[in-house]
Amino acid sequence: MCGRLTQYRGIHDFVDTLSMPVVWRNNVGNQTLGRYNVAPSTPVAILRMDDAGPRADLVRWGWRPHWATDRAAPINARVEKVAHGPFFRAIWPHRAVTPIDGWYEWVDEGGAKKQPYYIRRRDGRPALCASIGQFSGGEHDGFVIITADAQGGMVDVHDRRPVVLSPELARAWITAVMPGDYAEQMALNLGEPAEVFEWYRVSTAVGNVRNQGADLITPLDRTAL
Repeated sequence: MCGRLTQYRGIHDFVDTLSMPVVWRNNVGNQTLGRYNVAPSTPVAILRMDDAGPRADLVRWGWRPHWATDRAAPINARVEKVAHGPFFRAIWPHRAVTPIDGWYEWVDEGGAKKQPYYIRRRDGRPALCASIGQFSGGEHDGFVIITADAQGGMVDVHDRRPVVLSPELARAWITAVMPGDYAEQMALNLGEPAEVFEWYRVSTAVGNVRNQGADLITPLDRTAL
């Protein structure tokens, strides 16, 4: 996962996908987000639970522990290592869902520039990405998206993909009190398969983070793979 995503729907659309008949604390706002080119280190809408119930927040995309000052804050965490390595140990119990409309990857196809692709669910629904983070309300808050090996034809676009959960599993991911090893197995084995997604070439304009707008996700050709 190369590190750009889209969140252009409103938070209510994302919450509706979870089908949780409860009152959410909405710290994001009611307007459509309208973000077609979301870059790392910027605030991203996430869904999570705390002691008072479900909430939607804007949290910085990227996190590192306080002792890792010699490196940039990662934006993703490999599912194969996230539950056991020391780097993410402090935030592994703090789960969230990052609802996205899609994400971008860049492929070397022999041209002067790498070719960007846009990836989204075939059914048009938001993708609910398994995430973890620090949500203390302080300056060091942040989150990472858990990634796994790509599958099927998606391997031709990138070797990694976000772990996208079904609505049922996403609800369990943020609401259930589960042992860490059960959460690990969910992330390792129960992410949505490649057949759930489609991907297609888009304009190289997405490479400039200042560019926004629905034209960035318009296919360059008529056929999605």
